[in-house]
Amino acid sequence: QLQLVESGGGLVQPGGSLRLSCLASGFRSDWHAIGWFRQAPGKEREGVSCISSGGSTNYADSVKGRFAISRDIVKNTVSLQMNSLKPEDTAIYYCAVLRACTDLRVGLIVGSWGQGTQVTVSS
Repeated sequence: QLQLVESGGGLVQPGGSLRLSCLASGFRSDWHAIGWFRQAPGKEREGVSCISSGGSTNYADSVKGRFAISRDIVKNTVSLQMNSLKPEDTAIYYCAVLRACTDLRVGLIVGSWGQGTQVTVSS
């Protein structure tokens, strides 16, 4: 069973930074494409970023240049470094295993969603 647990969310002021972590349990995350998604209140869930098993990455236009996805093979985690945060980044952030990191479609996920981690950007 592919289990992922998100952590690292919180309250941050506009312009601040947060680092989210996605811990894989029961499997090697570096053997799979892993993606980060988010859902703001009243909006559909959207793709933010993904990383393939080979290390290639994709980003939503709204976060390019501000967010960076990376792997830690030893810790079996995929992290999302979020800089220059804006109020519109406020959402619950989820990670998920993907069939491929070809794009950021929600339909590419394999398995179920985790509980997510709340990110709130507000002064």
